Amino acid sequence: MTDPSELKTIGLTPAIYCSDQAAFHVTRGVPLGDALAMASDFLFLAKALSKDAAYDRESDRHAWAAHYLTALSKALVDDAVKVLTREPASRKEKTKE
Repeated sequence: MTDPSELKTIGLTPAIYCSDQAAFHVTRGVPLGDALAMASDFLFLAKALSKDAAYDRESDRHAWAAHYLTALSKALVDDAVKVLTREPASRKEKTKE
């Protein structure tokens, strides 16, 4: 079994699309703990911006900032889930035999 502190992002998760192409994606090799901490920070900021957006009727800038932060957070969490739920290589080899 892999030590959880050795797990890293696999970089397969896109985020924020422009013209049907991902403008951003999760970078491969980021320690999972760091990636999840960043997602948590993004969500904290998105929550604060969402609250501001609820009170600011003159502009939607807070809502759009929160939207992009949550999209980036989702990509980080989704990439972490892919790492945590993938089948270990040793088990894959046994099923081929």
